[in-house]
Amino acid sequence: QVQLVESGGGLVQAGDSLRLSCAASGGTSSRRCMGWFRQAPGKEREFVATISGSGSSTYYADSVKGRFSISRHMAENTVYLRIYSLKPEDTAVYYCAAANRGSPYYTTQYENEYDFWGQGTQVTVSS
Repeated sequence: QVQLVESGGGLVQAGDSLRLSCAASGGTSSRRCMGWFRQAPGKEREFVATISGSGSSTYYADSVKGRFSISRHMAENTVYLRIYSLKPEDTAVYYCAAANRGSPYYTTQYENEYDFWGQGTQVTVSS
């Protein structure tokens, strides 16, 4: 069983930057495809970004390209999501997820292909 713990959320001003962290523990392999999703108030959860187990492949939702950056620190088993130029519409609960499948280069934007989820971290952007 893999445990995922997100951190780094909070109340920020529009235009600020933020780095979210997702610390993974447990399971038999640390080289998993990881993803970030978010759920805004009154909306369905949506895909944000994903990174392969090797860290060499990334993929972003069109709505966040250019402002979001996903990365991972292999030795610390941690995945990061850096958000630049925050907007009020970025306000959401951000979730980290891990997919227990695929090659080291595998990435996916589909929720049902992720096996483990964190509890989420709230990001609130004020205008």
